[in-house]
Amino acid sequence: MKILLIGSGGREHALAWKLKKDSAKEIVAAPGNAGIAQIARCETVNADDVDALVELSKREKPELVVIGPEAPLAAGLADRLNDEKIPVFGPSANAARIESSKVFAKELMEREGIPTAAFQVFDDFSEMRAFLRADGKGLPWVVKADGLAAGKGSIVCPDSFKAQFWGSEMLVQKRFGDAGKRVILEEMLEGREASILFLCDGEDFLALPIAQDYKRAEEGDKGKNTGGMGAFAPASHVTPDMLSDVENRIVAPTLAALRDDGDPFQGVLYVGLMLTADGPKVIEFNCRFGDPETQVILPVWPGNLPEALLACAEGRLKYIENPDPDSAAVCVVLAAKGYPEEYKKGIRLRFPKKRIDNTLTFHAGTRMSEDGIVSAGGRVLNALGLGENIAEARIKAYALAEELDVRGLRYREDIAAD
Repeated sequence: MKILLIGSGGREHALAWKLKKDSAKEIVAAPGNAGIAQIARCETVNADDVDALVELSKREKPELVVIGPEAPLAAGLADRLNDEKIPVFGPSANAARIESSKVFAKELMEREGIPTAAFQVFDDFSEMRAFLRADGKGLPWVVKADGLAAGKGSIVCPDSFKAQFWGSEMLVQKRFGDAGKRVILEEMLEGREASILFLCDGEDFLALPIAQDYKRAEEGDKGKNTGGMGAFAPASHVTPDMLSDVENRIVAPTLAALRDDGDPFQGVLYVGLMLTADGPKVIEFNCRFGDPETQVILPVWPGNLPEALLACAEGRLKYIENPDPDSAAVCVVLAAKGYPEEYKKGIRLRFPKKRIDNTLTFHAGTRMSEDGIVSAGGRVLNALGLGENIAEARIKAYALAEELDVRGLRYREDIAAD
């Protein structure tokens, strides 16, 4: 199978690795990165240039296009490819609103009785401030930008004063541009988090191995929100009964609601959960593979990825086998110092001369230069360890992270420690 893969991060490197491992005949990546270039042919087309991606797809004639990032999905790339009769793995722009508009997602959940945090929506800061001053429900709050903000538009606020500050930053100071034109204020849920990714064909779905990621920049889940600083899978704190509850009370009604609205969801539905005392509740939905969850999920899932993704695109997922995970994985993200705020690019990277057994290196933000491979983003490399259990995989991941570390990079030292 010839596959065109859209994207340039660690998630896309993991997808390319798994697609190749599962016997994809040829992979073309747009735009790819220095790591993806080692296993695929890269074309210099930006992942948000929908017109150019459509033309590339028509020229390459892939048997399947796999869309990694959320931005081209929200911009309607899957719709355009479907119009051209090119098989595509990824939801329509309308279905992708489950991520591209948090207000849309919360209102859908409220309408369908899907468990999530209580919330209010504001597009005027004075109204938000008045609500926070008058409300007596207590602390803390989560302030979320409605639109896409590269994983940084959700702010945990310990009190109403901090919530007012971030409301002002989004609605008045335009910190996130159009993504923050509307703001969700929601009560913070308490419990342990989990990420479950479901392959969907519009009607049927199957759950991939369950993961947990780490969003905060610093150890102990402190510091600013990031796109993700690490992850592990499988996450055993989600029991089979919990998974069944999530499928019956969250996934099935969500997919049914989208289908009934004329927007069947074909792609990956990412369900970010908080396991509360009252049961699993939705923190967020995403319309694509998570990052860095994908980096730990795919290496432990023994299923055939090209066949599964094509089955989603063709509406025949019910015929695909879903084997249990056969190992454990831990991913440690090496990021540029300063990320997720200002950071330096062009850091010269170092790679082990001798491969460490049971490890994988995925490139998240890299490019080739005259000096070799250098950093090209905030999240730079993913150190992945594999083992029979999480503890064994964690040892391997940190052994690799230590080898990959260079001046100008940093990583959290507590991934999968709990």
